[in-house]
This record gives sequence, C-alpha cells and structure tokens, in this order.
Amino acid sequence: MTRLAEGSATASDLAARYSGVRTETARLCDPLEVEDFGLQSMVCCSPVKWHLAHTSWFFETFVLRAALPGYRSPDPHYAHLFNSYYESIGNGSGRIYPRAQRDLLSRPTVREVQAYRQAVDRAVLDLLADRVDPGLAAILELGIHHEQQHQELILTDLKHAFFCNPLAPVYSTAPASASEPRPVATAPHFLEHPGGLVFVGHEGRDFAFDNEGPSHRVFLEPFEVAAFPVTNHEYAEFIADGGYERPELWLSAGWAKVQSEGWSAPLYWRSRAHGWEEFTLGGWVTLDPGACVCHVSYYEAEAFARWARRRLPTEAEWETAAKTSPAAGTMLESRQFHPRAVTEVAFLGGVWNWTQSAYAPYPGYRPPAGALGEYNGKFMCSQMVLRGGSCVTPRSHIRTTYRNFFYPEDRWQFSGIRLAGDA
Repeated sequence: MTRLAEGSATASDLAARYSGVRTETARLCDPLEVEDFGLQSMVCCSPVKWHLAHTSWFFETFVLRAALPGYRSPDPHYAHLFNSYYESIGNGSGRIYPRAQRDLLSRPTVREVQAYRQAVDRAVLDLLADRVDPGLAAILELGIHHEQQHQELILTDLKHAFFCNPLAPVYSTAPASASEPRPVATAPHFLEHPGGLVFVGHEGRDFAFDNEGPSHRVFLEPFEVAAFPVTNHEYAEFIADGGYERPELWLSAGWAKVQSEGWSAPLYWRSRAHGWEEFTLGGWVTLDPGACVCHVSYYEAEAFARWARRRLPTEAEWETAAKTSPAAGTMLESRQFHPRAVTEVAFLGGVWNWTQSAYAPYPGYRPPAGALGEYNGKFMCSQMVLRGGSCVTPRSHIRTTYRNFFYPEDRWQFSGIRLAGDA
C-alpha cells in the first residue's frame, strides 16, 4: 500500500473508488437492450455506447499514457472516435469525430466497447497495485468524477431518446404515487440572510473541479432564498395564467424561443383530459403536483420568477444559503430517477437550480496547464450556472461549490427553479 500524499487517499482507496464508479456505470446499463446503446436523439445528447467509450478513453489518455511509456490502446482509432473536445490532443487525423454523428458509429460494437472498458480497467488497476505519484492520483480522481458526470448524462440523454420513441420505452419502474401539492398562493417559505462579506468558492481541501475556485470574497446585500424548489403545481398555475402567452414575462431571447419552438409547458409534459402527464424514465405518469418541476430552461425559470414577483438567486447567494443546509434530497443512489416532493430544507439533489449568474471565471482563476485546461475554462461564455445536483447525480460527486453550466435554452437536464428575492 503506497501513500500518495500526506492526508490523501491510498492507492488501494483509489482502486476501490475507481472500481465502484466503473461498476455503477455498468449497472446503469443493465436495463438496456443492445439497440438502446446507439441512440442519439439530438446534437446535445450522445449514445450510451459513446459515453462508455469516452470515459474509458479519458482514463487511457490522461492516466495510462502518462504513466506507462509505450502504452498501446486496444484500437488506435478510438483516440479519434471518442475524444470529446480536447483539441490540443493529437489524434492522428487532425480533427475530432463530429459530435452530431456519434449515432453513426455502429462499429465498434457494444461488445467491443465493453471489451475496451475491461482492458482499460485492468491496466488502471494494475497501475494502482504498483506505485502512483500524487500528480497522477489527482488526474485519476478527476477521471472518477468525470465518469460520474457521464453517469448523469447517460440517463438524461437516454430519457430524451426514449421520449422521442412513440412506444415510450420504460427504463426503470415509474415514480411513486403523487404527493400533496404546496400551492403557490400560500407563499413558499424563504430563508433570510443578512448579506455582507462572504467567501464563495472551493477552499482547496478535498477534490473540486478547477472552475470551483479560487475561494474569494463577495459582498451580498441582504437577501432571501426559497427553502424549497418550485413544484409542478406552482408551475401549472403559471401556465394556467397564460405564462407562455405573455411576452412581458420573458427575456427577449426567451420569448423568441417560445415562439420558434412552440413551448407551452416544460419538456416532457403533455395535457390530457384528466390533467397533465409527464414522461419519466418510468414512462408516462400522471404529474405529481407536489414534486419539483424539472426540465425547464433558464428562460422558463426566469419567466416564472418574474411572474411570481421574485427572481432567481445569484450563485453566490445560492452557495451562501446552501452552506447552512447540508441535507440532500433525491439523488442517484435512491434509484428513483425522478425528483420527489421536498419535505425538508435541502439544497442538494432533486433538481439542478438555475441561477441568474453567467458562467464566468472567478477572480484569480487560471485553467490548468496542458489539455486538461480545456475541461472547464474554454466554456466560460454564453452559458448560465446551475447549482445543487439532481435526482440522477451521485451523492459523492456533488457539493455546495459545484458549478454546473448549460445554455439558457437547454431543457433535457433535470433543471428546476428555486426563487430568491431582496430581503
């Protein structure tokens, strides 16, 4: 057993975590048929088979090639097919395989990709049985969290693909019975904060992505943040009040999306004679009025907040409030794959919370050197920050400083709404 660094995990600890995460990814694929592995329903989504191969390519490229001189991949073509966006890594062809065409990769087969994963696993575990320096251990830790990101993407991407199928395939059992609604008319409970000078961002202990730091000071005016995310019942009232028909509620770009895309409800909602239904990884179900509304864009979240005479929190406000509420709601480990009604104050899990903050670097941020500097930094433009994780986020992957980011029109993630206001 080799100690990697003072106070850090041992090689055997890393091996156990690596094996656990890789096993969890395989477990998520257990309900699938071989035909499901190649589905890509839109450019933003990727086939399950590609996720399986890409995460293996990540370990192969950044861990095995760095630690094992002369390492040879099971197939040299994989460096071209399964690189995502690391432009600085030469792949022999001078370009990366187009994201929009990943569903055309019928070969390598699912069996070959699974064999590729097994080969990478053997090499990584052999490496950890020997000696790993702290720098390489840090990259391995990054790869573990990178795979957990793709566990969430496997489920969100597969959900969209199943939604596009008129047979409405079921991935897992349907969500539990509906809960009692918490009407908007009762005014949701808000947590007050006096504001002042606060520290935001990761402080450097334990793992964090580079975009979570450095920790820095922010001055906040007194504010309040809702104790619970917005429910389906509350959002249905917004729809019933003409929310999608009133341009005064929308940002200009959001209203343009409503018009061009024909939005009239969150993604995966449909209206029936008996009321609203929602598509889940368990198929079509009657909408649970008490559960957190999800699959809304930033534009929809912002319009709802304006309708409710509130606003979205800044990410600094969200993080400051979340530090006082360490409890977590529904997450991947529950195997429910859908948000539930919130019964206690929890800022983690359930649905990602849109914030009004643009995704930008913190003061003093510097991307890491080399290809890994492309992980987060180059996307700091035109996207909005989400906080808190969702019902398909692994618990060991999320923390209050975690900064997720998507374009304001994106809806296929489990993104929801938490209101804020000036105290």
